[in-house]
Amino acid sequence: MLLSAASATSVAVGAQTLTPLTPLTTDQYVPLERVQNTRDLGGLTTEDGRRIVPGRLYRSGNPAFATPSDIARLQTMHLDVVLDFRADSEKQPAEQAFAALFPWQADPVLAGNLSPGAIVPMLKRSTPAQMHQFMIELYRQFPGTYQAQFTRFLKLAEDDKTMLYHCTAGKDRTGFATVLLLSALGVDRASVIANYLESNRFNAAGNAQATAQLQKIGVVPDVVAPLLAVDPDYIGAAMQVIDQQYGGMQHYLADVLHIDVERIRRNYLGPGTATVGGAAAQP
Repeated sequence: MLLSAASATSVAVGAQTLTPLTPLTTDQYVPLERVQNTRDLGGLTTEDGRRIVPGRLYRSGNPAFATPSDIARLQTMHLDVVLDFRADSEKQPAEQAFAALFPWQADPVLAGNLSPGAIVPMLKRSTPAQMHQFMIELYRQFPGTYQAQFTRFLKLAEDDKTMLYHCTAGKDRTGFATVLLLSALGVDRASVIANYLESNRFNAAGNAQATAQLQKIGVVPDVVAPLLAVDPDYIGAAMQVIDQQYGGMQHYLADVLHIDVERIRRNYLGPGTATVGGAAAQP
């Protein structure tokens, strides 16, 4: 696996400017041929200096069209669960072949909102600013509308599962799920947000391909860009809901989702190690 550094620079989220506690905050990029944005959360550092144990918590884009080489790599992970946040309308019948190989279970978030039948017409009639606002409104739904799904996700962590969780590009639903999970594990907010923003780098090639395909059917690249990106404004909108409506992240996890964060930390945290030096490796 290659190490990838989350941004160590300050990140503006809403009215706040956040700086990660440590100069280098890492997770591990997993290079696969046809599964984008695959990462092992192992290596990320918590506020008390511990690190997430590698080989237990993985995030990715849609793995259903993995190559034989990808499947062999995924099988070495000994996954207890592959959790899919996509709706049925986002899937293709051919994906069942992958589902038969892994303990794949679905728990849809944003059901229907992101299907091609809904998205393409909207892209054709929208401006970039409208799509940016569309994404902000999607994120505002996460903390309230989809509490049941994200509770079930975190309960898998309570149960000490080795898991891969994903959506289509591994950035929005998966990104918010990762924000919750890393927060439960005790990673500071700035590092959590910096890690979230890494999807822009790991999805760059796939986003270029998607933009080219959509341009062929009349979608303007500047209009689709907000849909394909992650943005501090997006996750900031979700965090604002958590802070203002639920009293902050730890209250949200404990009192709204009823998550035992100490149990999750016992499952996945190991002792801290020396900070990794050097430049980030590119995927």
